[in-house]
Amino acid sequence: MSAMAGKVGIGWRQPHYAELMQQRPMLGFLEVHSENFFAAGGASRQVLRQAREHYALSLHGVGLSLGSAAGLDAWHLDQLAALVSDVDPVRVSDHASFARAALPGANVIHGNDLLPIAFNEASLAIMLRHVQQVQERLRRPLLVENLSAYIGWQGDTLAEPEFFNELTRRSGCSLLLDVNNLVVNALNEGDDEQTAVQRCSAWMRAVRPGSVGEIHLAGYAQLDDIVIDDHGSRVHPPVWQVYRAALQRFGAVPSLIEWDTDVPALSVLLDEADKAAQLMDALQAEPAHV
Repeated sequence: MSAMAGKVGIGWRQPHYAELMQQRPMLGFLEVHSENFFAAGGASRQVLRQAREHYALSLHGVGLSLGSAAGLDAWHLDQLAALVSDVDPVRVSDHASFARAALPGANVIHGNDLLPIAFNEASLAIMLRHVQQVQERLRRPLLVENLSAYIGWQGDTLAEPEFFNELTRRSGCSLLLDVNNLVVNALNEGDDEQTAVQRCSAWMRAVRPGSVGEIHLAGYAQLDDIVIDDHGSRVHPPVWQVYRAALQRFGAVPSLIEWDTDVPALSVLLDEADKAAQLMDALQAEPAHV
């Protein structure tokens, strides 16, 4: 087992609840989707408490809608705060996205998607306000993930790395660096794989060292004319290349294997996690690049 196994975790999904608790493989942490465990009691919360006895937990949310001009959902934040208090996770994260909007003459509506935010000062102000509100309520720093986005906004005035540099610097939050999302976005810009790796590496060089609190790895689906971030396969070679560059840039940051569709055997997830740990081992003697 790799010496760096304690830095690598896997997404813990329902098909593997019992098997993982029986095997208890060496892992740095387990990641679960926060919203799946909002119910205060019952079997799901008990499963999470049982896991917490053996592993550090990372809560990864998809519903805070940190970039929404309509504001945060008070009920959602209440449920998240209660869950955090119950299981004491090692990290709490969500996305640089919005899913809530207030339409004229209508109540706030919620879209079941991670919609991309604009990269400008107005959007940054919204994100700062909401990140600080969440951190004050949870009494801990939040991690915010960069998005795989299939549309963008006209009139962006900030480069994406600059946006995250300002967000992390001014709020005290950390960046959850999803290297698969970087690669997906580059490929959808029309890059070939090697050019995509170069583009992603340049993106990471523009991010402040010390601001990255976790890294995500996942698989994507290549369709005829678009790449989809479906978390449904092994990590692709260009993503491993970008991950290696991320470790060189940011050091041995806790890293996660995400797999949410067509969930495979647990052994496949553990094999992917071991690959990440072996990369950390190979690079642990190298200083982080600044």
